[in-house]
Amino acid sequence: MSIFDLNNIPMNTKVVTFGEIMLRLAPPGYLRFSQANSFDVIYGGGESNVAVSLANYGVPVDFVTRLPENDIGQCALMEMRKRGVNTENIIFGGDRLGIYFLETGAVSRGSKVVYDRAHSAMAEIQPGMVDWEKVFEGASWFHWTGITPAISQGAADACLEAVKVASEKGVTISTDLNYRAKLWKYGGDREAIMTELTDYCDIILGNEEDAEMHFGIKPEGISVQTEGHNVKAEAFLSVCQQMMKKFPRAKKVITTLRGSISASHNTWAGVLYDGEKMYESTQYQITDIVDRVGGGDSFMGGLIYGLLQYPDDDQNALDFAVAASCLKHTIKGDANLVTVAEVAKLMGGDASGRVAR
Repeated sequence: MSIFDLNNIPMNTKVVTFGEIMLRLAPPGYLRFSQANSFDVIYGGGESNVAVSLANYGVPVDFVTRLPENDIGQCALMEMRKRGVNTENIIFGGDRLGIYFLETGAVSRGSKVVYDRAHSAMAEIQPGMVDWEKVFEGASWFHWTGITPAISQGAADACLEAVKVASEKGVTISTDLNYRAKLWKYGGDREAIMTELTDYCDIILGNEEDAEMHFGIKPEGISVQTEGHNVKAEAFLSVCQQMMKKFPRAKKVITTLRGSISASHNTWAGVLYDGEKMYESTQYQITDIVDRVGGGDSFMGGLIYGLLQYPDDDQNALDFAVAASCLKHTIKGDANLVTVAEVAKLMGGDASGRVAR
């Protein structure tokens, strides 16, 4: 039996993700906003992207959000259903789906995002709207990201409601800290909110910016901005140790290592710390990025799958997550549309990209 046999995952495993799915509008190719006469339409968001990854890997997954009862909300719903994600616990209300505009960068010109998500259906969610007792029936894992509490106080309160119920039921809880400089506009105390939510987490993913901006935790001995693509995994051991000290429930702290040589060429790797040992992945050279949006989400989806698939092998789980997210950079759109077999092929060292006939 292959180590990638889906039957290795317990049949009673169900993952739940919670957050906002948005309408992404992007000028074709590498056009600037000022050059655009049309926009490509894609639906995606941090937690929905994780759900799609898991569905691709054969893991039962529910996505929970709030959608408007209109045609655009239905399009987002259909996108999730098309990808094999369960949508039965999605609630409806509000007037609009959140939008973000993406200008894709190249070489020395970085990508840009403009949000138009104020007063979206998800931004106006309130605690009590979602029946979390029902949502977590049969669930073994719950995932949220730092984007959700950044949207509004109501979304932060609903997320706190969710982690409390999940914790009471013994569900494994994970987060991707996902600091977004253009969010957190409603006046909430970011550090206090994120600290309370993260206190419930067993698995914490975040890069050096996330740790610093949410909790004031910095890597010792380097400046990531000046080090560029020469980021060393060892420098983040201090971040992982500080995170575990602050959040004693956490069993694993994981950091992605992105070296930005240009908008088109990144290095990509990751480290995982279990409180005693730090595991380091292979570093990949991603030389011609197609779409880096959702790269972290694809890592998280791969990580959850890896930790479920290899509960006693953190190195394999980390390697799967990094390889999966490396492949995501070759796929247009927010979500990672790769299979376990494709990830396994790259993990095995085949990065040739030859035609499969």
